[in-house]
Amino acid sequence: MTAPHIVDPARLLGDALSGASPDLMRHLLGTVINALLSAEADAVCGAEYGVADPDRVNHRNGYRHRDLDTRVGTIDVAIPKLRSGSYFPEWLMERRKRAEAALISVVATCYLLGVSTRRMDKLVQTLGITSLSKSQVSRMAADLDEQVTAFRTRPLGAENGGTGPFSFVAADALTMKVRENGRVVNAVVLVATGVNADGHREVLGIKVATSETGAAWNAFFADLVARGLSGVKLVTSDAHHGLVEAIAANLPGAAWQRCRTHYAANLMSVTPKSSWGWVKALLHSVYDQPDADAVHAQFDRIVEALGDKLPDVADHLDTARADVLAFTAFPKEVWRQIWSNNPNERLNREIRRRTDVVGIFPDRDSVTRLVGAVLAEQHDEWAEGRRYLGIDVLARAATVGTATQPATQPSSELPELEPAA
Repeated sequence: MTAPHIVDPARLLGDALSGASPDLMRHLLGTVINALLSAEADAVCGAEYGVADPDRVNHRNGYRHRDLDTRVGTIDVAIPKLRSGSYFPEWLMERRKRAEAALISVVATCYLLGVSTRRMDKLVQTLGITSLSKSQVSRMAADLDEQVTAFRTRPLGAENGGTGPFSFVAADALTMKVRENGRVVNAVVLVATGVNADGHREVLGIKVATSETGAAWNAFFADLVARGLSGVKLVTSDAHHGLVEAIAANLPGAAWQRCRTHYAANLMSVTPKSSWGWVKALLHSVYDQPDADAVHAQFDRIVEALGDKLPDVADHLDTARADVLAFTAFPKEVWRQIWSNNPNERLNREIRRRTDVVGIFPDRDSVTRLVGAVLAEQHDEWAEGRRYLGIDVLARAATVGTATQPATQPSSELPELEPAA
């Protein structure tokens, strides 16, 4: 009797690789790359290496070695040479990922500028990169800047080749450390994402600003509108005053959804610490309701129940009602995607993972280069992946607030009593 498979080889290998040392990963990656190059050279020759075949059109003639810088280190790549003609794997040696090239460029720029030289030495060694010349860095940076600029300034409107309209938009900001005039200061990266007419997510824009002010957000959204952002029905964000005002000023037809996660944290600021647990549970129950009417009814019950015990909490909830429950005007199928900024958390984590390697950026252009490359890479993955929202639900969402489909609101009128028999 055959013993059952109690070990999943694929999972076991995956676990081993995820916890492997950089040396092991470097060795495995080098082995795979060299095997692929050998197979591709065999295809060019028309026969496998060392095999007599009448269909052979060329012969191998040794190797030439090149260094390939990757995130697990510098790999010695053995490129097969041919007796006649030449073979060079441009797909591998030149077409590296934008984000990886940006990371190398930023770290190398820091190194060449003499910013924390000792620390940059360690960073370069951590990446496994043996050396990068100033000319290499300059060429790489110029190419990346061109790509990121084209990505950041691309048209959004369908009339200009974009993918709009964008029914749902989310906005957020991240803080980075930048060296300016010999001092380390904070700079913010403003980011907006949206759902296009085809149901896919897109990165709409990125801007590096001195601080998260109303003027910065206003300029950011004005640029998005100038590039063709239109058809926005709802913008999800935290309650930053300048951000909310910029949304109202630049997207007058759009509703604003206050991120439920941020709001829960804001509500705790007026809630006694001893009551945090059960107040959070009450607030969470609002989002568990099956339809819009039930959501509003549950919200009313919570406000009424807290009125005597925690009046400040009840007032806070009542004031935020319209902003926290804006999602109920839209089809229930999209509630989880629009009632918070949580869908963008994975994107923020990826940005942090790349930027933490650098720590302190030498200038704002380096921030734009690296974060822009990460966002462009994520944008491409979203475009090639499955739809974020279905076409049918987007069509229904587009009618919200119009004459054909008014926004869903709970009725404030009492039903008429039937006459007594």
